Order: sequence, then structure tokens, then C-alpha cells
Amino acid sequence: MTKKAIATIKDSLELPVIMAPMFLISNPNMIIKACEAGVVGSFPALNARTSEVLEEWMIQITNELEDLKMKNPNKKIAQWAVNFISHRSNKRYVEDLKLLKKYQPPIVITSLGDPSPVVEVVHEYGGTVLSDVINIKFAKKAIEKGSDGLILVSSGAGGHAGTLNPISFIHEVKEFWAGPIILAGGISKGQDILAAEVLGADFVYMGSRFIATKESLAVDEYKEMVIQSTIEDVLYTDVFSGIHANYLIPSIQKAGLDPSNLKDKNEMDFSAGSNNHHVKAWKDIWGAGQGVGVTKKVQYVSEIIEELHDSYHKAKTAIINDKEQYLLKN
Repeated sequence: MTKKAIATIKDSLELPVIMAPMFLISNPNMIIKACEAGVVGSFPALNARTSEVLEEWMIQITNELEDLKMKNPNKKIAQWAVNFISHRSNKRYVEDLKLLKKYQPPIVITSLGDPSPVVEVVHEYGGTVLSDVINIKFAKKAIEKGSDGLILVSSGAGGHAGTLNPISFIHEVKEFWAGPIILAGGISKGQDILAAEVLGADFVYMGSRFIATKESLAVDEYKEMVIQSTIEDVLYTDVFSGIHANYLIPSIQKAGLDPSNLKDKNEMDFSAGSNNHHVKAWKDIWGAGQGVGVTKKVQYVSEIIEELHDSYHKAKTAIINDKEQYLLKN
């Protein structure tokens, strides 16, 4: 990503925030509201249950954001992003890649697999590719394959997350990478955004903070569980999807499972007659990050972004004032 490209993204933002793509939760309305409020909105391509539906979503997002820009020429309308599973196990790989080429989302986020075919398509139309990574090995591979920016999915992130401390992770990545960095993992307040910038991040990734929104596709019970949960209600396990992720313990208990005695997925009783044979990750076992305790009520996306904006700037002002007081005293 050139400095001009990153400047273009930042110029469209009120806050250096990317609303993370959330499986079965993100939808066009959330993306449009996020972009209208000045943060990047994103969604997993597979949230659209078919390629035909994905095309409809891309048309809707493109048209509505263009309309917003025309009606509000002086307002910052952020860019939007789609999350693409770049592993060949993605059964819609070819069809959805063609849609990326056709509708040209400004930002494409790759997960799993080799991002280079996506990079080729997106760079051809002038877009930006960000790759999420959970360790140094995958960070270096993403750079090697041509990704423009790295999303460091650290310990405490919702859904599929890594185990590395975000502070240590970003320090080590910056030893070999001078390009854009997006930091993820438990970020939920405006002060957190500022802290990430101090560490050297260009943007932050926030997902769990937006689960309990009016625009979210999460069912009401899921939203209420997020509101009632704290950091102690989050469990990191690979039992449900084969890949380690952070899940809400109350949702595991609700499914009739004992969080303290989870077996390997292949050993669990999913037979007919079992209380848990219909249990599925994300649909029944709900994900959330360690910042879940910040959420206290269901809000509109725009309300949350306004709160983040206020707390971010208050924290920034406090630092400036403290610095000025220090200089006056010394």
C-alpha cells in the first residue's frame, strides 16, 4: 500500500477504526451505517448465503454510499471492505473472486490461505488488500504474497484469535514491516484506539463492540448475553470449529455442554437423541472478545461510534494538557 493509498483511507475516516467482519452478524445496513459515521465497515462475503446475494449486497452498499457522498459532499464517508476466505476450501472462491473484480470494493480483507490471487485482482483496480494474521510466520507470508497491510489478530480478539500479546506482537512486526498495521484484540474504547496509535498502529479492528447493535443480525438473546457478560465469560478453545476462537461461556452452557470438560469435536456426542447433536459454532455457540464487558446496552452503530469519537478525543486532549502542564512546571 502506498502512502497515498493509506492517506486516502484515513482522509475518509472520523476515527482510525475498521469494524471487523463478523460471521452471521455483519450485514449491508451495518456497513453503510458505519461508513456514514466515519469508520470502515466490513462484512464476510460468506454472510451472503449465495454469490447472487453477495452481488445484491455489493450493489446496495456501493449505490447507497455513493448516494450519501452526493447528498453530503462535505461529510466524511468511509470506505467499505469485504472479508474473503482465500483458502481453496472456500467453495465459492472462484465465483466470489469474480464479484470482487466486478464491484471493486475499496478494501478486501483476506483470511486463511494464499492472498496472492486476491492481491492480483484487487491491485488491478486500485484497491487495498489487508490480511489478518495471528503470528510472525503468517505475517511474513502475507507480506511475501503482496498484502498491503497486516491485521494483527492478538490475544483477546473475538472469534478466531491468536495468543500473542498485542503490545509484543506489534513491536516484533515493526522490526521487519514498515507498512500499515491494524491492531485487533480486546479494543473496545476510544482510549484503546489512542493507545494502539501510540504503539504504532495505523488503524484498529473492533468487532465485539458492535454485536449488540440494532443493525446487527445477532439474535436478541445473543445481544443480551453480550450485555451481561464480562471478560471471565470468554473461553478460548478449538473444540467447536477446529480452530481456536473466543466464545461466550453462557452460550456453551445453554447448549447443554460443560465448559470445564469440553472434548475434542470428534469425540463429542452429536448423535441423534443427544442434547448437543445440533450444536454449531457461531449459530449456537456465540463468539465475543475479551472487551465484551464494555457493552452495557443495545445501541445504534452510529451511537457507539459517537461515543468512541468522544472518548478518543477526550483521551487525546488529556494527554496534551498533561504534557503542557509538565512543560510549564519544568
